[in-house]
Amino acid sequence: MPPEALFLNPGRDAGFAVLAEPAQWWRLRKPSVIEGFAASADDGMNAGIDAEVRQAKRHRSFSQVVEFACVPVLLTAAEFRKSHASAGGKCLLNGASGARLLNRYAGDGDAIQRYFADCQAANAGVSLPVSSLPEGVDFAIECRNTFNYFHFLTETLGQLCVLDGLGFKGRVFIHFPNHESKTRGFTGAFVAALFPELAGRVVFERAPKSYDRVISAFDTMLTYFQMPPDWAGSLDALAPSDLAWHGHAVSRLSRATLAMNSVDSGLLALRARALRAIEGRDFSHLPKRVYIARAPGQARDRRMKGEAALVDLLTAFGFVSLSFESLTPLEQIALMARAEIMVSQHGAGFANMLFASPDATVIEIGTLQTAQIRWGDFWPLAHASGCRYVTFFADHDRDDPLREPDFAVEGIVPVHLTDRGLGRVMAYVAALCDQIPRLARPADVARLAGQLLDSGHLDRAEAVLERHRDMQPGDVDLCLLQADLHKRRRELGGELVALHAAWQADPSRWQTLVQMLWCARSGNNLEVMIWVIRLMQAEFPDRLAELAKGRDWMQQLL
Repeated sequence: MPPEALFLNPGRDAGFAVLAEPAQWWRLRKPSVIEGFAASADDGMNAGIDAEVRQAKRHRSFSQVVEFACVPVLLTAAEFRKSHASAGGKCLLNGASGARLLNRYAGDGDAIQRYFADCQAANAGVSLPVSSLPEGVDFAIECRNTFNYFHFLTETLGQLCVLDGLGFKGRVFIHFPNHESKTRGFTGAFVAALFPELAGRVVFERAPKSYDRVISAFDTMLTYFQMPPDWAGSLDALAPSDLAWHGHAVSRLSRATLAMNSVDSGLLALRARALRAIEGRDFSHLPKRVYIARAPGQARDRRMKGEAALVDLLTAFGFVSLSFESLTPLEQIALMARAEIMVSQHGAGFANMLFASPDATVIEIGTLQTAQIRWGDFWPLAHASGCRYVTFFADHDRDDPLREPDFAVEGIVPVHLTDRGLGRVMAYVAALCDQIPRLARPADVARLAGQLLDSGHLDRAEAVLERHRDMQPGDVDLCLLQADLHKRRRELGGELVALHAAWQADPSRWQTLVQMLWCARSGNNLEVMIWVIRLMQAEFPDRLAELAKGRDWMQQLL
């Protein structure tokens, strides 16, 4: 079918109306700190991991996070099939379920690009239709399945929050495509714990199901691409480059980039509701430093090789090993809300990062494969909670760990945390626990201090550099890290001193002089600016000439 016959255009097609128009369809939020570090036993694999992380941070990480409205809607001639919904015979492009429909349909095909362009043209000057709340109508939402905790928590549960303030008293249906025998108990347990006002009114029912009229929840992320820029506004200024973001000229990569840099209001409302649910309760029995293990028989059999050695070392730093499956829903929420540091291997349990404290550091251990195809899925959860989300990408647990797995054939390959990877993880954890390790090589000191700086732990980075102060003279990388530390604290004098030490350590590095020039200009230090320019005239005249182009203030100092 052509996309215009398959996908619903909310601005023009019948069968769709919002019940409560938000004050803003989207707004901006401060991003969380998200970082990834290599922890492989192989230098070549570490280089590949570093390149993957750089690509994500440089080209796919927005400067701010977009919060899209998730709103209650009235659907007519509605159907719930598989894990998506339709109205008037057309499929809703509703958040994550809509993204999956698009990806299954045609990816970046010309027909999809033309469809979105036609939608934007057709929707010029229109607003989404608005309806009043009808009486005697049920509420229904789609659920990808009832056995995957990540999808249930992040996609389904928050949709129930659109009922807040509606005064809705009817039945609530959650439709899923899988056989009932695969349903796990967490679905009903979380609904009961977080939505007690819906007791006796929630029905889990297998799709397909049809309704003449039904109330549902609608995530407007993909509506951004269906509406023209003068209605939706532009997010282009947030993107670091046009390599992964193509604005309203829709591509699969653009949609994926927006998804990892956005949250929906339903998810934020779910977090707020969960934190309210644990207020005033005693959870002092829960640890503040925790390693989350997989419960036997509960999660997919992807145990991490090297886990026992990691748990032994973490225990020495006061960590307690637990599984989420052994805790009640409110205990899971409270554990994350109280935790200072949480460590675990890659898995669906990181959905609970939604409930983490903004002061927490959540540490994931994954692989290059998870960096490529799963890392961005968890970014919205970190952005919603405001915690620090740090991933160490280790090796694949397979006979040929250096060959990149084929996800279509092998699925997610388990993690192998080798001794070398374990050392990198534990050096970082020890520093967070105020136990600064004494490292033997300047390169290791620079790596650890840089990781702490990048993840926002400035005091811990300073402690690492101070512990190894004797290694700093003559080492350009350590001097530059010291300068970076001063820069992040806006200590211009200290930054200049450290940059000068870096220049003395490596006079061939012209970039250091450029850094000194910018620092001196920020502090209006004319004497240093002139000194740097004179030095560059003597040592790097070509670089200086290129740098001075279009900068009148520099021309005046030449």
